[in-house]
Amino acid sequence: MNKKKPIIMTMDGTTAAAHVSYAFTDVAAIFPITPSSPMAESVDEWAAHGRKNLFGQTVQVTEMQSEAGAAGAVHGSLAAGALTTTYTASQGLLLMIPNMYKIAGELLPAVFHVTARTLAAHALCIFGDHSDVMAARQTGFAMLASSSVQESMDLAAVAHLASIKGRVPFMHIFDGFRTSHEIQKIEAWDYEDLRDMLDMDALREFRNRALNPEHPVIRGTAQNPDIFFQAKEAASSYYQKLPQIVVDYMKEVSERTGRTYKPFDYVGDPNAEHVIVAMGSVCETIEETMNNNLSGEKIGLLKVRLYRPFVSEYFLDVLPKSVKKITVLDRTKEPGALGDPLFMDVKAVLFDQKDAPSVYGGRYGLGSKDTTPGMIVSIFDNMKQDMPKDHFTIGIEDDVMHTSLVYDNKISSEPEGTIACKFWGLGSDGTVGANKTAIKIIGDHTDMYAQGYFAYDSKKSGGVTISHLRFGKHPIKSTYLINRANYVACHNQQYVHQYDMLKDLREGGKFLLNTFWTPEELERQLPASMKREIAEKHIEFYIIDGFKYAREIGLGSRINMLMQSAFFKLTEVIPLDDAVKYLKQGIDKTYGKKGQKILDMNYAAVDAGLAHIVKVDVPASWATAEDVQAPSRNVPAFIEEVLVPMNRQEGDNIPVSKFVGIEDGAFPSGTSQYEKRGVAISIPVWNKEKCIQCNQCSFVCPHASIRPILLDEAEVASAPDAFETIQASGKGFENLKYRMQV
Repeated sequence: MNKKKPIIMTMDGTTAAAHVSYAFTDVAAIFPITPSSPMAESVDEWAAHGRKNLFGQTVQVTEMQSEAGAAGAVHGSLAAGALTTTYTASQGLLLMIPNMYKIAGELLPAVFHVTARTLAAHALCIFGDHSDVMAARQTGFAMLASSSVQESMDLAAVAHLASIKGRVPFMHIFDGFRTSHEIQKIEAWDYEDLRDMLDMDALREFRNRALNPEHPVIRGTAQNPDIFFQAKEAASSYYQKLPQIVVDYMKEVSERTGRTYKPFDYVGDPNAEHVIVAMGSVCETIEETMNNNLSGEKIGLLKVRLYRPFVSEYFLDVLPKSVKKITVLDRTKEPGALGDPLFMDVKAVLFDQKDAPSVYGGRYGLGSKDTTPGMIVSIFDNMKQDMPKDHFTIGIEDDVMHTSLVYDNKISSEPEGTIACKFWGLGSDGTVGANKTAIKIIGDHTDMYAQGYFAYDSKKSGGVTISHLRFGKHPIKSTYLINRANYVACHNQQYVHQYDMLKDLREGGKFLLNTFWTPEELERQLPASMKREIAEKHIEFYIIDGFKYAREIGLGSRINMLMQSAFFKLTEVIPLDDAVKYLKQGIDKTYGKKGQKILDMNYAAVDAGLAHIVKVDVPASWATAEDVQAPSRNVPAFIEEVLVPMNRQEGDNIPVSKFVGIEDGAFPSGTSQYEKRGVAISIPVWNKEKCIQCNQCSFVCPHASIRPILLDEAEVASAPDAFETIQASGKGFENLKYRMQV
């Protein structure tokens, strides 16, 4: 089959899955939950603009009152003969389980697109792992897992096509945040190609089975012990036929795209002795590490795509006969079980095989814990031991149960020539949006590959955001955080006192600080540790007062355009003239309807970012800068050992033992007094001359940071000189002073 010229687009995993799901959907019953929400939002937006699905219709989008309601609506809509889709994750998926049993039991074709996410247990965690999908694996849904943004588009198509033909509902799974919100340059499906692959006869049969008064049947019966068992087993043939249907569609997708897909894909040495079995985005990191750090070794990776039904024959067909040891990686913890789910499945497959390899289990990545090339190297090293550690953990220091493997976190496996950039921003300052624009500019206007991933603080607005951008001439499979950056930008000067932003900057890299400090003031303001690092690594140091110029232009605190043009100038990822042209074209597209004044302000911000960068001459004395002794603080051990490292973005270094005693998730109260981030770029000042003591400012302050104070004579006498007060007004307050304290 002749492969069409591909449609190249830059998008994240949720957009990729939504693009395909929209094509096959009559009805989308939704209830948004992070990180699946963008899929529902995209489908809703496309429907609002009249976009057509494969059947020439606009998708009917219905938002319900809860995930349970959404699942019920899906069930009812399917029973009525409408192809129906939903998008969910975490507790939202669990609330759908009762209806999922019904949908599967009634052999109704549907696809639930799941951005796999942690389940709240000892604590809420909105980030990614496989806890939710593994908790729903018994429902009767087929489970198809994608490892990358491209796969989330390709395998979404396989899931919809196979479900319609096979009558079995699917969970299409991809990792929350790591794949769902990662931006990549990918090939998008043309809807005509999807239409060509659709089995119209199977679709017609589905519609004919719909509840209809013209040919009535009874659904939802109650069955007694005499027949329930038999009726349950009667559906087994559909699950037996389904894997071949998936294989056939995978072959067709491969023929049309040139990308190979199988229920289990093997990459590596054909005579490998040590193999990792894994599912999800970690497969990209494993493959990259094998190619760039462990080339020449007898190792391999077996990627799990069709997890349910789990077909032993397909697994054994691709597993090299030479394998001696297998490590199975699970991204979930099933307390009390003999092993985690994928590990137990692989053990079951190999149980009765002659000369079967030894199988070891490992747990990784819970709550989006980063999984790096150094960890992958450590896993392969573990298999080389005479007695490998079994049921290990990776990425943490377990000094309680001693399950963890030791690894080198400085190992990186990015392709040669990859440009890596990190941006430290303040939630809602526009940094993330600007970086998404940069990715799209480079992805859409050059032949370079681009990747963007955004690590959010759970504080969201006002919290720290760390953007990880990579660009290069080779495909980027680096599904882990950047630890060897060419460029680091700090968009909030207070961060220099809180975070070690330069630890991941390479020797000779570039550092841009957004600050109102002048070059002369840096000597006094920068911490000694940062000065030493700048000098020792020979870092090119630049500053810009982004907030000053943004205010002058009229953009307030929105420094995104200004900092973005500075990024393009300093990194030279693409020619600067081209970057400026594309930035201004993007401004036209984004703000064109808001009037010429808004356009001109953003044009001016681009120009300001180019004009006002100042290069700092680093004094030789910085190499020997001495730390100022911090005043000693008498604080609880929990604050010193847990809260402070967390606030410094160094929580990865906290060992398991520090959580003994609070393993049930109960944190001590009153910790906010030790968590003064000081990230505001401006603060309100009390104007005592105009104050009428109405206290309205205190009443409306959302953070209770503005508080009225009454003081007696003794308190006024002991207050600092700068502590200004006025006479309190009101009956009974004649002997009191008043102050509005920020």
